[in-house]
Amino acid sequence: MSHAEEKYYVPHGSHWPIVGSAGLLFLMVGVSVWLNGGDTGFWVMLAGFAIIIFMLVGWFGEVIGESESGRFNTQVGMSFRMGMFWFIFSEVMFFSAFFGALFYARNMAIPWLGGESNNFFTNLMLWDGFESTWPTNGPGNIGGDFEPMGPFGLPLINTVLLLSSSVTLTIAHHALLKGHRSLVKVFLGATFVLGFIFVFLQAEEYIEAYQHMNLTLGSGIYGSTFFMLTGFHGMHVTIGAIMLTIIWFRVLKGHFTPDKHFAFEAVAWYCHFVDVVWVALYVFVYWM
Repeated sequence: MSHAEEKYYVPHGSHWPIVGSAGLLFLMVGVSVWLNGGDTGFWVMLAGFAIIIFMLVGWFGEVIGESESGRFNTQVGMSFRMGMFWFIFSEVMFFSAFFGALFYARNMAIPWLGGESNNFFTNLMLWDGFESTWPTNGPGNIGGDFEPMGPFGLPLINTVLLLSSSVTLTIAHHALLKGHRSLVKVFLGATFVLGFIFVFLQAEEYIEAYQHMNLTLGSGIYGSTFFMLTGFHGMHVTIGAIMLTIIWFRVLKGHFTPDKHFAFEAVAWYCHFVDVVWVALYVFVYWM
């Protein structure tokens, strides 16, 4: 029996958590200063990003080394899976809060302001003459006239891209289970390429929104919820595509077997979750 199978592996003390905390501190302070007009905030934000990237490379490199050296037994693998499950659950709650904000604005706050409440005077006292319509940048026409983002064009293309990436990722996973590593390389590579194309097209969508539709973060409740939901989702797609790229390089180096490939599974779970979120987002933000 190997040493890994005899006992549960407990890693030594690590300095990476404090490094990551410092990076997050620089990042959030930088973003706050930058958004409030401070020029130095941008550079502090970049320093935070650099520290976080340094932490991720170092910490994940250590974990990969521990995995490839055979230190993780079945019980450790189960702990990893439980941790990933709870992480994805936290992500579900994260997006649920934003979808909840969209639901509250559209189905409760806007109708109340438009006079659709039990109290007849709500509309008169809060904002006389406001009409309950969606999308809206009111009351007050905040940000000026704008054009809402429709479901066709780039949003529809991005939906096809993400759904296709789920298919290619599933094919790659099944190929890994059957030991067909050449197929894994091809379809896993196609998956992260589709992810990066999605991010590029979303950036194009944002440029179109700002330059030609006057749809910005300042376009009232519609603009703020639109960019909040699509922006955070785009960030998750970016992270997923980066993780898929790292997994692809690991496959090229001969990592993973049909029996032991938790990192591959964890990234696959994450990416499928992000794809499901996009389907909900596409329906409730672009269509409805």
